[in-house]
This record gives sequence, C-alpha cells and structure tokens, in this order.
Amino acid sequence: MQRPLGSEALNSRNSCLRHRKGAIAQAALSQVTRNDKRHNILVTENLGSTGVELLKRTCNVELAYNVTLEKLCARAPQLDGLIVRRGTKVTREVFEASEGRLKVVGRAGVGVDNIDLAAATEHGCLVVNAPTANTVAAAEHGIALLCAMARNIPQADASMKAGKWDRSSFLGATLAGKTLAIYGFGKVGLEVARRAKGLGMHVLAYDPYASSEKAAAQGVQLVTFESALATADFHSLHMPLTPSTKNLFGDFAFSHIKPGSRIINAAHGGVINERALLRALEARVVVQAALDVFLEEPPDLAAHPLIGRSDVICTPHLGAYTLEAQEGVALEVVEAVVEALAGKLCCNAINAPMVPQEIMEELQPYIVLAEGLGKAAVSLVRDHGFADIAITYSSPRGDDLDSRLLRAMVIKGVLEDNTTARVNLVNADLLARNRGLKITEVHVRSGDGSEVLTSMSVALGTSDSRFSAAVDRTRRIYVQGKVAGGQPFLTRIGNYDVELAVAGSILLTRQRDQPGIVGGVGMLLAKDQVNISFMTVSRAARDREAIMAIGIDSEPSAETLEAITQVPGVMEVTVFKEVVPQYT
Repeated sequence: MQRPLGSEALNSRNSCLRHRKGAIAQAALSQVTRNDKRHNILVTENLGSTGVELLKRTCNVELAYNVTLEKLCARAPQLDGLIVRRGTKVTREVFEASEGRLKVVGRAGVGVDNIDLAAATEHGCLVVNAPTANTVAAAEHGIALLCAMARNIPQADASMKAGKWDRSSFLGATLAGKTLAIYGFGKVGLEVARRAKGLGMHVLAYDPYASSEKAAAQGVQLVTFESALATADFHSLHMPLTPSTKNLFGDFAFSHIKPGSRIINAAHGGVINERALLRALEARVVVQAALDVFLEEPPDLAAHPLIGRSDVICTPHLGAYTLEAQEGVALEVVEAVVEALAGKLCCNAINAPMVPQEIMEELQPYIVLAEGLGKAAVSLVRDHGFADIAITYSSPRGDDLDSRLLRAMVIKGVLEDNTTARVNLVNADLLARNRGLKITEVHVRSGDGSEVLTSMSVALGTSDSRFSAAVDRTRRIYVQGKVAGGQPFLTRIGNYDVELAVAGSILLTRQRDQPGIVGGVGMLLAKDQVNISFMTVSRAARDREAIMAIGIDSEPSAETLEAITQVPGVMEVTVFKEVVPQYT
C-alpha cells in the first residue's frame, strides 16, 4: 500500500516539487506536446503517489509490482524507461529484449548492483539513480546504530520487556573522546562525520577517492585503510559495493583491527564477509556489531549465524526508510528519468560522464561545440578512415578541467553518422574502444578568466580528406572552435583561420585569392535555388590561396558542385552536412 501523506507533509512536498527542478518536468512536457509522443514507462516497485503523478504529466505510466523477469523481458520492446527499487533485477536479458528501445533505467535509491551496468552501456541505455535524497536518513540511521550499540539499547529494552531490571549486564561505552573511522567519505560518510563530531568524537576517514581538502574542511583526517583499522574504536562503513570493496572486511581486516572494536554496516552487505565477522566476534577482537544490511536480503532469520547473537544489533535495511527520504528518492529518480527522456544531460547518470548540475549548465555551450567539432572533422574524411582522435582543451583550468563529458561528445559527433549503433553519452567511449580508436587528450592552461575553455580542437589521424585545406602541417584533419557570446563557432580548419557558427550546412571552397570567384559561385548556387545565409573568406596571405565558407539552407546538386570546381581559381569544394548537433 502507498502510505498517504499528511496535509502538512503534502504541502511541503508539493512546494518542493514547484521549486526543486520543477522546470525539468515542464520542459519535458512541452517537448512531448510538440512531438505528440509520450514515452512508455514501467514502474516495478512502489514509487509513491507523488512520483507517479509527476511521471504521468509527461509519460504513459504502467505499474507492475513484483513483475517476473520473463514478463519484464516481454514488456521491454515497448518500453522507453524503467523505474525500479532494489527488488527488481534488470539483467542483460532485459536489455537484449528491448532491442535498443529502452533509453533509461531509474533506480529509486543509491545502489545499482541489481542492474547490469555493462549490458546497459553496451545497449546505449542510461542508468540513473537518486544519490542525494536519502543521504540524511542514511546518515541518521548510522548514528542511531552507533548510539544504540554503545549503550546496549535494544538488549536493555528486550530485557525489561522480559520482566527484568538488570543494569549490570548493559554497561555501555562513552562516545565522547572515542575515535570513529568512516570507510567511504562520500555524501553519507560526510553527514555521519558531521554528526559524530557533534558527539565529541575524533573522526578519521578512509577513501582513496576523497580529497584531503574536503576532509580537512570538516575536521576529519584522511588515513590509510590499515591505519583506520588499527586506530579507531568504532568503524562505520559507507562505501559502495564494487569488486575492490567486496569482502573488504574479511579475515585480513579483522586480524589488523584494533582489539575491542565495534563495527557498523549501513552500506552494503557484501562489504563484510559475514563468516569472518563471526570469527572476529567469537574471538572478541570485535566486541559488537550493528548491521542494517546483509549479503542476502532478506537473510535466513532462523539460521543466520549473526542475527541471533546478543552482541549484534540487526535492522532490516532501514537506512533510507523514512517517509521524507522515500518521497525524496521517488522525486529525484523521476526527475532524472524525465530529464533523460527529454534528451537532456543528466547529473545523476551512473554509466555516463557524471558532473554536478551547476557544472553541467556551465558546460552546455561547450558540449554543443564538442559534438559539432567531431561532426565537422569526420565530415572531411574521404575513404580510408582513421585510427586515432586527438582532442586539445585550452582552458584557464588546465588539468583541473573535467573533460569526460566533452570527450564523450566529440566521440559521439565522430561516430554517430558512421555506425548503425545508437551513439550517446552512455556508450560513446565503449564504441570508440570497440572500433579500435585511440583517444588522446591534451590539456593546455590558457588565459586567466572564468570561462571553461578558451578554445578546443579535434584532429583525426588521417590526411585522406575530401577537402585538402582541412589537413594541417602535421598531416592530420584539424578543426578548432570556441564559444563566444554563449554560441559555438568554428575558428580554424586546417591551417586557415575562420569564424563560422556551428549551425546548419556550410559549403567550403579552396581557391586562389583573386576577384570574381565569390560572384561566380554565388550565381551557380542561386541557379540551383540554394539560399545563402552568409559568406566569409579566409586567406593564408595576400595573392595566395584562400578558403571560402558559405552558409547554405540546402545541399547543392552534384552538377552544381561540379560546376563550382570549374569556376576559374576554384581548386576544390565540399559541403559540411548538418554540422550542428540538435539539442533540446
């Protein structure tokens, strides 16, 4: 059953809907109305009425709770999106059955171990989650387990309800002045640290991907795994389940842990080897454990060796299970799914370059530039192809520029019209590797302003070009661009400086720098009823070669292109076909 919201909570949640990314749903609704197409979404687990209603504004929504894998595969070819929680397994069979139609899978929660990410990526399906809405709830539950364990609260409660008054059996441990080691210093780990500091604890953190600056700002000391084990009195686990973290707390960790330690796991059951923990408890190396997650859920309540122990507190995966968190997770994943189906870049993506929303907005014109440069470069290749792509970023940020998204967009622009596969941010890198393309990125510190890029270039490793002027001195097809006034421009083709808006189709000619050519080419295009939007000429030096760029609304006929080559002084001609990427 869906739990109804009280009037106060409902008003608060509706207010949140209006302000928290509310424009996403409205933009998606406008697009669906324009295209007269509503995407088909299947929801396989309870999402809550607010999330479902938001989905129904833009999509055809089907609720099928506890759906079997067989039925899910049968529905997959008709689905554009799928939203699950933890209980639904989205396997390779589902993605194969979808035959490329499934565009996005939303996980209402943080962990995505029930989704085959490799298969999703291979099939170009975006996987999104809800990483922030349940952060506070998960952190609060971790702290609740910490306090309950230190003061033996569940055991004391059970004793009193059994008719006993037994203070001596429940001597606790003071938290103030003790050391807490947090394993995984992400969003939840950070919130746990803040609350533990408020309890007067000294906090350490182990996370190979966290910055010392981030930790220091919270009064937390980053340490090695071995140091955290040997130093801390309490150990709280908040890392994702990956091949490197699976069974991280096994016999090795427990043989190096500080004797008398207490451990809390509110992350993933697979992070702890349960048999190894049992041995550590029996040896009194670990004196207490508090577990919210288990390797198999639900565990065998009667036979599980840890559940019945008096030195182990167990809860049934309650970390994110609050009314506020469940509603927040539903809204967050729905917004991510709607955003993805509307063709927008999503900051909640799991298997695509993921950057914060504010950075995503900042990068938007450069994203268009990156794909446009990829399209422009590949449109100049003749027949023999290329084996490498070199991308150069000139930026005031130098090596600090996160270029993953831009790289993926360049690859998308290069491959999109040259493969039968659907190319997107999800599978761009994978498709490039599968085609044997070598991607090289160079970051050059340039300028001192606040802009993301001063310029960006793409070079393809071939000189076999349909337009020889596009080949630079290194014998590579080369294009360069920049963003000016929020709009992307091509600024260089080969060795020639140009200034062309990355928009529409462009006719290029290489010619001698002499009078009469502009008029001759213009007359031929007019005769072919090709409308001209602009015309620019760039020359290497006076009285030498030049290239002319002409914006055109339609492609000239083959006969017109041949006639242009016959204009005195014209040496070659080509056309960029739809250089600009089409973005909502």
